[in-house]
Amino acid sequence: MRNPHDVLVRPMVTEKSVAMMEENKYSFVVAKDANKIEIKHAVEAIFKVKVLEVTTRIIKGKVKSQGKGSGKRPDIKKAIVTLAPGDKIEIFTGL
Repeated sequence: MRNPHDVLVRPMVTEKSVAMMEENKYSFVVAKDANKIEIKHAVEAIFKVKVLEVTTRIIKGKVKSQGKGSGKRPDIKKAIVTLAPGDKIEIFTGL
């Protein structure tokens, strides 16, 4: 079992993710090799909440031009975590 802080890279705060918080769903950037069970255990261990569902997807990096050449941003894995009714993650409440 991995350290929970190695599974969750950072919270993902966008307009869409802030709107999803009203439905008790929170978005995180997670390690690319993390599975749904590891993500669930990491969120429950770090934030002391009950996780009902985890959905994941790979977000492909954009191609960006830089002078004459072009480069690519890295791909990331995004997890959307649904919490039990009444649970909240406190780091998002100040938004």
